[in-house]
Amino acid sequence: MSRVAYVNGAYEPHGRAVVHIEDRGYQFGDGVYEVWAVFDGKLADSEGHFTRLQRSLGELQIVPPMGEAALKIVLHEVLRRNRIHDGLLYLQITRGVARRDHVFPVSDTPPALVITARATDRAAAALKAAKGIAVITLPENRWGRCDIKTINLLPNILAKQAAKVDGAGEAWFVDADGMVTEGASSNAWIVDRNGTLRTQSTRANILRGVTRSTLMRVIADSGLEVSEQPFTVEDAKAAREAFITGAGALVMPVMSIDGHILGNGHPGAVTSGLRAAYLREAAPD
Repeated sequence: MSRVAYVNGAYEPHGRAVVHIEDRGYQFGDGVYEVWAVFDGKLADSEGHFTRLQRSLGELQIVPPMGEAALKIVLHEVLRRNRIHDGLLYLQITRGVARRDHVFPVSDTPPALVITARATDRAAAALKAAKGIAVITLPENRWGRCDIKTINLLPNILAKQAAKVDGAGEAWFVDADGMVTEGASSNAWIVDRNGTLRTQSTRANILRGVTRSTLMRVIADSGLEVSEQPFTVEDAKAAREAFITGAGALVMPVMSIDGHILGNGHPGAVTSGLRAAYLREAAPD
């Protein structure tokens, strides 16, 4: 079946969907995005993503292209037209099309909206989680507003490529103090030697992960201890378990860091249990 994209008010065949050459997303990376996991045709962590989208737009002073109720209708229509049962839904909003100039265009310039969707294989994702992934570490080189989910992702792209070349599934950024901040497209977690779950605080320069937020609720309900205490690469290598979270990864076990094997080289009980609990929590009834 041919894929369908939504572009600025029209549903177009994916192969013919285009944006203007002077769209500020193309020219400057001047825009934001969100990605929802889709389970059984429903948006996972739905409201958390809408809340973060509104915050990102506000931080960049981009006017929403439509109200939330209307946007939800369009998102679900994209899912319907693409017949997505399990998958990912991608939304991008830019400041719109205007003559190339660094300053904002005139205030009545309409923002640009693109929405796409693709199917994913839940069984393949479960198999990947059963094996876990490798992680490499790289020096933090991103800008100081990683809390905004901007489409300007060049450092993340370079980090992901470095991970791929090294045979890894993710790269963790390490700041000037030697602390792991987050992954190129995920939040980073460990279960330390004392059995405490640790992840970087959102007061640091990281993205406020929606999957991370939902998992925090899952952890609270489970009675496990969690600390937003930063950790070093050496802390991570000495940990009982490690994992990443994100809309694409969900809760994904980490089996090695810079070639150092964690534990017995298999996903740990805490991570596996949290993945199962997250899947029960994230998708609405």
